[in-house]
Amino acid sequence: MNNNLDLIRQLSRSTPSRIVMLVIDGLGGLPHNGKTELEAAHTPKLDSLAAKSICGLSLPISLGITPGSAPGHLSLFGYDPVGCQIGRGVLEALGIDFHLVMGDVAARGNFCTLDNNGLVSDRRAGRIATDKSAELCQLLDGIEIDGVKAIVRPVKDHRLVVVFRGEGLSDELSDSDPQQTGVAPEKVASLSRDAKRTADVVNQFILKAKGLLAGHHPANMVLLRGFSRRPKLPTMADIYKLKPAAVASYPMYRGLAKVVGMEVLPTGATIEDELKTLEQNFGGYDFFFVHFKATDAAGEDGDFNRKVAALEHIDKVLPMLTGLKPDVTVVCGDHSTPAMLKGHSWHPVPLMIYSAYCRPDGVRQFSESACLAGGLGRLAAVDIMPLAMANALKLNKFGA
Repeated sequence: MNNNLDLIRQLSRSTPSRIVMLVIDGLGGLPHNGKTELEAAHTPKLDSLAAKSICGLSLPISLGITPGSAPGHLSLFGYDPVGCQIGRGVLEALGIDFHLVMGDVAARGNFCTLDNNGLVSDRRAGRIATDKSAELCQLLDGIEIDGVKAIVRPVKDHRLVVVFRGEGLSDELSDSDPQQTGVAPEKVASLSRDAKRTADVVNQFILKAKGLLAGHHPANMVLLRGFSRRPKLPTMADIYKLKPAAVASYPMYRGLAKVVGMEVLPTGATIEDELKTLEQNFGGYDFFFVHFKATDAAGEDGDFNRKVAALEHIDKVLPMLTGLKPDVTVVCGDHSTPAMLKGHSWHPVPLMIYSAYCRPDGVRQFSESACLAGGLGRLAAVDIMPLAMANALKLNKFGA
């Protein structure tokens, strides 16, 4: 744990004030015809909130580093994303309430499409429906290799989780997912001497899966990444003296919330469902993490207009959140996902913090270019939680 969290733990105090952190996944973008997705979107409610807030650009990791979803969110929750690395597999497993036992190694999987040359033509198999994914998972579930059982469960759409259960397993493995198309899946390699047997087991599982899926289209192969065991991190209750809750429909983010000690509230699939859940539980907690996924999915698909529409959608429903009058409202993103790049990027992410105690900075539009001139400047994402805590009057004075 970094020294900053030690300091925050010493200074934090419990108060009745409430913080809501709205994470617009993949929020940042790049210009197309002169405007980013956020600049092209009509977002009067976000702009109005920005005019009352202090704004800036956040760096999820550091300059030039492109973050994955897990480190991007860990930063937002105030954890050092480099020192507190969590594998995607564990997050997917926890997100579907899978019970991991000691020694389990979990991997996040994608059903994908291989062409006739064995090259990946679609990493997400056309985003097949969850019920179809569940059928395919049944084909793979229960494969045993050298005393190791592979437990395969559907997550959402094309996503699945594979949990390897047996003696002497290691999570020090490379990914089979090349994270690009036009190339063959990678062979899983051991990253330490102790992981060689586990790598052999995983590669045999992948080979068997390829055979079982060969007749299925578009999902005729699996890609695995994020091999991991469940970590032990200090909880947000321990560090911040908060009673935190997560409102998220996607399993991975629910899993991440569990790792840092949030109570994950049951909710529906839409942002309207999530905001109704927020309203229904608003009196029971003093910190809420609310997650909106559609922006990131559109960016990863390279669909500029769909990402614009998703931003306009979150703007339309924003009064469901602001109408609750949280003491502190944080609107941020875990990373940028420009449609131009069809993936995550290293670009700083727009951010605003509103409370009765913030210093409005003259920003009138919630966008990359406007936030660049904001009072927060460029700041590390790990500093957002201390700022939110301070604005909620939840930090005591440091020193005499």
